[in-house]
Amino acid sequence: MDSSTDLEEIEKARDLLRDAIESLKEGFALYDDDRRLVMFNQSYAEMNKGVADLLEPGLDWEILMRETARRGIYADAVGNEQQWVSDRLANGIDFIQDFELLETDGRTFLVSVHPTKFGGFVVTREDITERKQAEVEERDGDLLIRKVLDASSAVVTMARIGDGQILYRSPAALQLFGPSKSAREHYLNPEERADFITLLLADGRVEDYKLDLVNAAGATFPASISSQLIDYKGEEVIVTSIIDLTVQKEADALIRQVMEAYPAAINMTHAETGKVLFATPEIKALFGDTESSKSYYADPAERERYLNDLRKEGALKDRRMEFVDARGRKFWAADSSRLIEFNGEEVIVSNTRDLTDELAIEAELTKQREMLFQNEKMSALGELLAGVAHELNNPLSVVVGHSLMLKEEITDPDLTARIEKIGNAAERCAKIVKTFLAMARQQPSKIEPVDVLTLIETAADVAGYGSTSGEINISRVVPQDMPPIAGDADQITQVIINLIINAEQAMTSSGVGDRITLSAETRAETNMIEITVEDNGPGIPKTIAPRIFEPFFTTKEVGDGTGIGLAFCHRIILSHGGQIRLEQSGGTGTCFRITLPIASDESTRSDDTKDSIPAASRHRALVVDDEVEVGELNAEILRREGFEVDFVSSGEEALNRLQISSYDIFLSDLNMPGVDGRKIFEALKTRFPEMLKKTAYVTGDTMGESSLGLLKESSLPYLEKPVSPSELRTLVGQLLADQKDLSDE
Repeated sequence: MDSSTDLEEIEKARDLLRDAIESLKEGFALYDDDRRLVMFNQSYAEMNKGVADLLEPGLDWEILMRETARRGIYADAVGNEQQWVSDRLANGIDFIQDFELLETDGRTFLVSVHPTKFGGFVVTREDITERKQAEVEERDGDLLIRKVLDASSAVVTMARIGDGQILYRSPAALQLFGPSKSAREHYLNPEERADFITLLLADGRVEDYKLDLVNAAGATFPASISSQLIDYKGEEVIVTSIIDLTVQKEADALIRQVMEAYPAAINMTHAETGKVLFATPEIKALFGDTESSKSYYADPAERERYLNDLRKEGALKDRRMEFVDARGRKFWAADSSRLIEFNGEEVIVSNTRDLTDELAIEAELTKQREMLFQNEKMSALGELLAGVAHELNNPLSVVVGHSLMLKEEITDPDLTARIEKIGNAAERCAKIVKTFLAMARQQPSKIEPVDVLTLIETAADVAGYGSTSGEINISRVVPQDMPPIAGDADQITQVIINLIINAEQAMTSSGVGDRITLSAETRAETNMIEITVEDNGPGIPKTIAPRIFEPFFTTKEVGDGTGIGLAFCHRIILSHGGQIRLEQSGGTGTCFRITLPIASDESTRSDDTKDSIPAASRHRALVVDDEVEVGELNAEILRREGFEVDFVSSGEEALNRLQISSYDIFLSDLNMPGVDGRKIFEALKTRFPEMLKKTAYVTGDTMGESSLGLLKESSLPYLEKPVSPSELRTLVGQLLADQKDLSDE
């Protein structure tokens, strides 16, 4: 091979070498045995940018060093250029590995020098500026963290996993555990650390792990530890923060002690399983010492509904649910609950309030409100009846009085029979009016022994006479030897008539039923008589049965019923000290049972009442009534008894007559325009006191508050319109007899 070929090969090899040198990321320079630059790559030039203008093959090493120092490229040469150059030249070219050079512009280079076999040397440079900055930052960060931890009251340790050697501890950790070398010494049981490390290796971190540790004094204390695995200088270590739970545990114990003494039913249960986590004595007294709250519920499905609603809302207030107590008693309670997280689980904190007493009070209040409502209705009914009665009393008084007077005067049998019919009808109307008034007053007009058989027979006859249907049979089942009841015969008869008429109307309108049975029997054990009105009609629906005795409640069409009938029956029977009830059965038909007290011996004695006017000299009477026909009728009755009677139609005129004349009897109306019964009474007390024992009221209004107040205050005898001649004669006879008794004393 010729010389030209050799030169080509050599040049090719140099090109390859240059290419290889340029591909290096490190700076590269080759110097010969005379310390002159042979070659360098671009990275070397960039890393020596302060003298890059000098870099070219043949550059002497000494010149490069001196110029570098002169230009102030290296920090340690500034102000010390000559000495710095001398030190470099005196040392010669030795092997140097990873020598750090810091330039004044802040860059740091790692320089290595490698001598060659031929007396030259190779220089390599690596820019480690970023690495050095990272190291500084890491070092500064570590220092900052250490300063923060050293200044903190937190208990923090850093230890190896295997042997537990402590690499760092905060001052608080040193104070708590002392200068222990291994974290293993902190654990009460080695098995607990092993379990903890196993859990930590699995997840890389553990939060709020509860266990007992040992402090520097060897005392055990409850703790919560949170740890994390980190890489520290190429090694995996554990960083742990420790919280001493001694104070918290004591506080929890105090809270538990307070809660256990707290007089309220408070419960803490696991939401899903119902497990009881905590219960106050009130809860235990109510439900017993049970393990699960699921046993509290009367309906197991109710707890699922309750839990779903609680999860949806987060909290519930006063939710009413039915529970079962420790004795198996079902009761309603109000439950206020909140859903919380406790130890990573859903927990229900609840307060349960037994509503048994509260519901009883509510029921009683409802009952009282209902009674008040019924009383208001009855008061309205009473006012209505009193108004009706007042308007009817005066004309009825005229009809009753004149019919009875005609009956006493006429001897013709035909006329007598007609007059008797008129009188009977008028008297029946008068009794109905008085019954209305008794119902409104809630008391019977008079109490006397009443024969039960006669009572039922009369009611059946009257109802049968007024019946519009001849297809309904009324039967009676009454023993002959029954004792009498104590009551007002007219009112009790009217009650039974109402029940019969109601039954007839129900059977006629529905087409169901054809029989009504009236029966009675003695209840010796209660000293009561029970009267039963039973039919085989359509019956009363259960939905309306509780309301049938309400005033103005009716199921009849508008215009057919007033709703007064059964309310009337109920009020009359109660005023007699008895009871009336609807007895429901599974089949058809309606059955009303009436219980009334048996007449006592005292009530069976006849009243020794004077019903005639005592014979004497001719008496004078004064009658005042703004209803002229009523007043004239009463005056006429007295005239036929031999009285000399003056009749006036106003209270003012009556007082004038008392001023100028003397009277043995004074009969006064109550409600009159101008001078009424009250003003007359005041005048009698002040101006004519001797007339007080001779005065009686004849009135159609005994329901008004003012009228009742006056009758009670004056204590004067009175008759309630309509008045029959016999009643008037009895009243006057009693007044005259009382006057005679006073004069004989």
